[in-house]
Amino acid sequence: EAEHHKMVLAELGGRITSALRTMTAHTVIDEEAVDTMLKEIASALLSADVNVKLVQKLRKNVKNKINLEDLATGLNRRKMIQQAVFDELCEMLSPSRKPYVPKKGKANVIMFVGLQGSGKTTSCTKFALHYQRKSWKTCLVCADTFRAGAFDQLKQNATKARIPFYGSYTDRDPVKIAQEGVEMFKKEGQEIIIVDTSGRHKQEASLFEEMQQIASAVCPDEVVFVLDSSIGQAAQDQAAAFKDAVSVGSVIMTKLDGHARGGGALSAVAATDSPIVFVGTGEHFDDFEVFEVRSFVSRLLGLGDVGGLMTAIKDAGLDKQPELYQKLSQGVFTLRDMYEQFQNVMKMGPLGKVMSMIPGMSAMMTKGREHESQARFKKFMTIMDSMTDDELDTENTTKMMVDSRILRIARGSGSHPQQVWELLEEFKRFQKMVAKMKHLKIGKNGEMPQMSRNPQQAMQQMGKCLDPRMLKQIGGMSGLQTLMKSMNSMDMSSFMGLPE
Repeated sequence: EAEHHKMVLAELGGRITSALRTMTAHTVIDEEAVDTMLKEIASALLSADVNVKLVQKLRKNVKNKINLEDLATGLNRRKMIQQAVFDELCEMLSPSRKPYVPKKGKANVIMFVGLQGSGKTTSCTKFALHYQRKSWKTCLVCADTFRAGAFDQLKQNATKARIPFYGSYTDRDPVKIAQEGVEMFKKEGQEIIIVDTSGRHKQEASLFEEMQQIASAVCPDEVVFVLDSSIGQAAQDQAAAFKDAVSVGSVIMTKLDGHARGGGALSAVAATDSPIVFVGTGEHFDDFEVFEVRSFVSRLLGLGDVGGLMTAIKDAGLDKQPELYQKLSQGVFTLRDMYEQFQNVMKMGPLGKVMSMIPGMSAMMTKGREHESQARFKKFMTIMDSMTDDELDTENTTKMMVDSRILRIARGSGSHPQQVWELLEEFKRFQKMVAKMKHLKIGKNGEMPQMSRNPQQAMQQMGKCLDPRMLKQIGGMSGLQTLMKSMNSMDMSSFMGLPE
């Protein structure tokens, strides 16, 4: 099952969700039902290596929040209990300290520390890339002279991500390198200067000494501690030791995708009162996300992360697309429109991440497949880059795409004619769907009036528009209904990325 983990700590989330579900299935929700549920949640947390004291506190707090006498009706009880569990899990993962917020237009020096093998260098690059995409000027300094190949790794990462870097093959003095690099980048007017420091296999005096020397040489605005989450609750001692040596301001948690002990590490770090700012969930540069407690917990409980989805939609600028909806409502769809849709999906970050934010979808995503579809999109976009404007804009693609054109496009994009055919097949599928969408009568702001007037009929029509395989994955019509219900509770127009 290892390669099938759908999301960080899927097993823990699954157990908590099923405990909540079992409880809501009871006709009478009484003291006993609540106790059984809390017992199962507690045992799930303990097996994720969460500290016993924290678990006991959670049980007690949930229990205190729920007053069964006040909750006369079943429905309110369920909602209230789910809310209490949700709030307490958030509480457990939320330190009171806030992380450093970099300032635009000035040099923010950010020093990365952590043990060897914690994923420090990769995290530096991911961190730099995250800010670079938000149009900050970012750069990397390699002050790790202890590990052979450290500079090589940083150089490769930085080059691949097109981020300026500084380091030395000959100089063995990390303090000097750090100082020179930071000074050079400050002169260049860089805004986020990341200093990668040496790690050791364990917390040794020499490591802490070196960290302190670098810190006093470059005076970092923020010290980020990178922690391998597979050590579970041992994270508490490690975080505390680093904190005593340098003023750790925030934590990046890595390897949250491969094992069950992440819950222990997350809660342990919160216990040292250091905010977790990002989590790493894999090897790729994109497997890195802002850690936002509420959305993390709601995804953990399979509730989807509507807030995160909205942010992703807004970040990608998808809320500015009324023309597309106009076109769709007329049933018109060209290759260029498809290209734009692919671009939008790519902008929102890897598909898997987006899917796991949609309520009810996270359970169907098979991990590892997202990169495949991502690569397919990229290939299709390369092929479309070789097309002429006429080909992209014609409303009669099938007629226009004769063999000679297909060969020319294949040659121009370095692909096989077969791949061009595949793209056109995919396009036909899209076109069919759009033709059906005409009947959905999308208003000019993307509202679907008959959604509220005649939801049954609207559902049937939605069902017809979906690819049958997709429908099956969601769990047929009933699954589609649940999905629509949860989306309805959020503002549908903003979900479709429409101007409010």
